[in-house]
Amino acid sequence: MLKFTRRDFLKTGVGAGAAAFVPVGLGRAAAVTAAAGARPRVVSSGNGIRATQKAMEILQSGGDPLDAVIAGVNIVEDDPDDMSVGYGGLPNEDGVVELDSSVMYGPTHTAGAVAALRNIKNPSKVARLVMDRTDHVLLVGEGALKFARAHGFKEEDLLTEKSRAVWLRWKETMSDRDNWFPPKSDSVPEELRSVMSTHGTINCIALDAAGRLAGVTTTSGLSWKLSGRVGDSPIIGAGLYVDNDIGAAGSTGRGEANLQTCASFRIVDFMGRGMTPEQACLKVCEVIVAKTKLVSRLCDDRGLPKFGLNFYALNKKGEFGAACLYQGGSYAAHDGVENKLRDAAYLYKRRERNR
Repeated sequence: MLKFTRRDFLKTGVGAGAAAFVPVGLGRAAAVTAAAGARPRVVSSGNGIRATQKAMEILQSGGDPLDAVIAGVNIVEDDPDDMSVGYGGLPNEDGVVELDSSVMYGPTHTAGAVAALRNIKNPSKVARLVMDRTDHVLLVGEGALKFARAHGFKEEDLLTEKSRAVWLRWKETMSDRDNWFPPKSDSVPEELRSVMSTHGTINCIALDAAGRLAGVTTTSGLSWKLSGRVGDSPIIGAGLYVDNDIGAAGSTGRGEANLQTCASFRIVDFMGRGMTPEQACLKVCEVIVAKTKLVSRLCDDRGLPKFGLNFYALNKKGEFGAACLYQGGSYAAHDGVENKLRDAAYLYKRRERNR
């Protein structure tokens, strides 16, 4: 009987996929390297500048890194104006907001997650309890909701009037072969008319002064998704992975592509083989492109993905970086001194729109 180790599997999947495709272009942001002895660090997706600030304040006061990143993303989960995470997130096709989240703690290599959770606006807190109070990693749907109720979480309607208006506009414009009238031109505020879909998420990873790593990813998932759809965010190894001996990684963007490649695990594994965080993120982007080429409906006329996917990474030394498929991505990072948005590395320039 043939036996395959995890390393054998990764060599086969990553090696074959990456070798099968050579990128047509490569753009790089300046690599970010930790100064000698500099710690702690917090890295997040582009919508996480407030999260990195909050998390760093907790770390610098001696707090735990998992407490820090969860407190950071709670700011975004609670924000009704961020329509891709938590309260006010865009709903599924039935108009119901379903949330996903995962957490992972490096020192114990433990994790917790919830998926398709309704009526609870802070799924990251529930995911933490799954890790701390059960022998499980993932709870879903009604089971996740019962667990949250048991721990005192209060149910509330997560659909704001703003997100409801966008959902109704989608219902009214998705087809001309149903009984929904098209929207009146003045029925939706101007700033909402372009918010017709989102797959936004927030990922936040941190390293504290003691060398402890932790991470969290939380999202309302793909807008207008089928009821019960679960993306990469609550799946350990896809939307989030932490190895306290190596580093941490997370993602935002098209979850299905990430699920099919276990991208965050690969990034951490690449860092363990000596790649910088940015190099590891770019390498996984190459793998995503190579695998996507096998499915024509997901590709444009150049054979490149029609979707976006973004990765964020932080290693044990405090080096951090990010990469995405197309130019224009950004991420938030606090290096212990300065908190700012930074340009992510990328594989391809975006096409200019026809004028």
